[in-house]
Amino acid sequence: MMDFGIKGKTALVLGAGGGLGGAIAQALAAEGVRVAVADRSAEAAERTIADIRAAGGDAMPVTWDLGDLSLIEPRVAEVEAAFGPVDILVNNTGGPKPSPVVGQDAALWQDSFQSMVLSVIALTDRVLPGMRERKWGRIITSTSSGVVAPIPNLGLSNTLRASLVGWSKTLAREVGRDGITANVILPGRVATPRITFLDEQKAKRDGRSIDDVSAESIAAIPVGRYGDPAEYGATAAFLASVQAAYITGSVIRVDGGLIPSI
Repeated sequence: MMDFGIKGKTALVLGAGGGLGGAIAQALAAEGVRVAVADRSAEAAERTIADIRAAGGDAMPVTWDLGDLSLIEPRVAEVEAAFGPVDILVNNTGGPKPSPVVGQDAALWQDSFQSMVLSVIALTDRVLPGMRERKWGRIITSTSSGVVAPIPNLGLSNTLRASLVGWSKTLAREVGRDGITANVILPGRVATPRITFLDEQKAKRDGRSIDDVSAESIAAIPVGRYGDPAEYGATAAFLASVQAAYITGSVIRVDGGLIPSI
C-alpha cells in the first residue's frame, strides 16, 4: 500500500456531511489525517464523523454556514485550537437549486456568489499564510462537470463554479514556490444524494420515471455506471499526498469518461 506521507496533517473539509465531501473526509482520515468535518448540518457532520471514528480515524465537527463570512475566523480558530494549523483545505460547497441562467433575481446571484465563491476565496486567504510559513499546503476545490460542459438547467452552478476554476489556476501560479498546490476535481455522475435529487427533478420536468432518467444517464457513461463516492475521495486524498507535489493548476475529472470534450 502506498504511503501518502500525510499522517498527522490537519485537513479542513467543507460540505463534509454530504456524499462527496464525506467521502473525501473519510479518505483523508484513512491516511492518518486529522479531519475537521465542516457542514451547515450538525447532524450530517456527525454521521461522517461516526464513519471516520468507526474506521479508527480522528475527526471533529464544525457547524458552518458558508454564506456567513463572519464565521471564517472563529471556525478556523476552532480547528486550529483542536488540531493545529490547516495543512489541507478542501473547498466543497453545496450547489444552488436547478434553474435556467436567464431571468434569475440579482439577489439570488449575489447570495449564491457569496456562499459558493467568495467564501472559498476568503477561507483560502485565511489559511494560506500559515501554509506559506510551513512551506507545505494543499488547496483542493471540488466543483462540477458543468465547468467543462455546462449542464442544462444548472445555470447558476455552471457560471459560479467556473469562476473557481480560473481562481484556482491563478492561485497555483502564485503559491507554487511556497510548496503549496492548488487543484480542482470535478465529478461526473457520482452516486450521491445530490445526483438522486437532480435525477428526480429531471424526471418530474420530463414526466418520466426516475429509473428511466438514471438509465439514460448511465447509457451515456463509457464505464456503464455511476461513480462510487469512495473513488472521488481517493482522488482527493492522492492530490493531498506528498507524491502529488508536482500536480498543480490542474482540473482532474472523475467522471467515468462521461465529459465529451478533450
